[in-house]
Amino acid sequence: MPITQLLSKNAQLYPKEVSLVERQPMIDGRREITWLEFENQSNKIANALMEYGVKKGDRVALLLMNSLEWLPCYFGILKTGALAVPLNFRFTANEIKRCLGVAEVKVFIYGPEFCDRVAQIKDKLDYIQKFIFVEQGFDADRVDCSELNKSIASNRPEGYTTFAEIMEKYPSDGPDVQITDDDDAALYFTSGTTGTPKPIILTHYNLMSACITENKHHHQTHDDNFLCIPPLYHTGAKMHWFGNLLVGARAVILKGVSPKWILEAVSQERVTIVWLLVPWAQDILDAIESGEANLKDYQLSQWRLMHIGAQPVPPSLIRRWKKYFPDQMYDTNYGLSESTGPGCVHLGIENTHKVGAIGVPGYGWQAMVVDDKGKPVPKGIVGELIVKGPGVMKGYYGNPEATANVLKDGWLYTGDMAKMDRDGFIYLVDRKKDVVISGGENIFPVEIENFLMTHDDIKDSAVIGMPDRRLGEVPVAVVELKNGRNLTEEMIIDFCKALPRYKRPRMIFFDKVPRNATGKIEKPKLREKWCKGREVLYA
Repeated sequence: MPITQLLSKNAQLYPKEVSLVERQPMIDGRREITWLEFENQSNKIANALMEYGVKKGDRVALLLMNSLEWLPCYFGILKTGALAVPLNFRFTANEIKRCLGVAEVKVFIYGPEFCDRVAQIKDKLDYIQKFIFVEQGFDADRVDCSELNKSIASNRPEGYTTFAEIMEKYPSDGPDVQITDDDDAALYFTSGTTGTPKPIILTHYNLMSACITENKHHHQTHDDNFLCIPPLYHTGAKMHWFGNLLVGARAVILKGVSPKWILEAVSQERVTIVWLLVPWAQDILDAIESGEANLKDYQLSQWRLMHIGAQPVPPSLIRRWKKYFPDQMYDTNYGLSESTGPGCVHLGIENTHKVGAIGVPGYGWQAMVVDDKGKPVPKGIVGELIVKGPGVMKGYYGNPEATANVLKDGWLYTGDMAKMDRDGFIYLVDRKKDVVISGGENIFPVEIENFLMTHDDIKDSAVIGMPDRRLGEVPVAVVELKNGRNLTEEMIIDFCKALPRYKRPRMIFFDKVPRNATGKIEKPKLREKWCKGREVLYA
């Protein structure tokens, strides 16, 4: 069934129970809505959109920071039969303009944090029929919208309305739109770590499959509470929340990231499930070990599951985590936007003895490691990971050539290099495009990054290929140290002597490792900064 029916069902079964909580630690703010309020707000958005001319198959863009309004807007779009187009909040004005144009958006919903960027491109968006401004859910002391407010007062844009006006004006009756499982539901733009973001078509069947897969993996019940920290525009945190949606369990949206804020939210809201990115887990551990955070100050006994995805997870990190949270279940989740987010491969809470692997095929999924001709490779041999299952995207919107490159006979070619052990567990080696080829040898940066992360003074690391006259390229490392720690290039190079000679980084750069909002290393930025116009003159 369409995913919108889950929301309606929860509103009928649990109308007065809290569905979503928003926490703003910077201002000690907290808001919440019930399942019935969630449903009613979504219906009002849907009815407004339909009056604005939105019909089945149209596209409506959503550019908001995480807030209590985000999900009601998203489900309101879905209820019209239109496609929701969530946009990355890090996009520049030109990237926003490009994505709106590629998706052929009819209505644009955005928040106050994006006033300046939208103002830069507004004159070039004449194809958009309506703008909806979501004025709630932000810290007015930190977000200056005075110039926008002056502009609205003196020259109110045509087709402009606000979320508050919609909530006041439109009925909360559900729209009479027939939606099937096969109908398109959303366009998600890829994260863009390896090139220009491409729009991915996901259907209602895809979204529902994510609900089922997530719930099968992590066994959410109506009593669970999910802490949502990563951005809702991505297919990561939201699809993990889908496991709670399936059973009408509440969730907490945390606006801001710090060890203190995370632990306070878990403690005060009685959170049971948290999905973290690697840097956040590291920050929590660093805070515990430095004495900045005292676990005795928080009520954490109900926190039953911590899971991580979006990037390779250093085994050393999980060993540290289990030292402080020995009774907590742990899982690693692997997925792509093209697979409707995480779940096509997962470690499984019963398989912590295999930490380091991304796991086995998820519920309802198949996975293989293949060579360049699509033939399975022997266990222990590196190849490309391909997956097949209910979450595989319909395709790239308006780009049949790109679709044909990654969808073959129902299999999704992930572009990730992996290997499978004798027990069938899959280990992620690296992105196909990130492999360093040195003197004909394939060097997988993740292996070196994981090794560097075992050093007590290193917080984060990234390995990229530097041009080399003799070998073509050689590995170099960008290293981010923990606060107050001191290492020299010579010390790290000496530490790396434990690696085979050809895998040792030839140069060390000390810098912050740039990651996108979903935790993936932005290696194109590192190559541009450290490798452009340079080469290693020794081997």
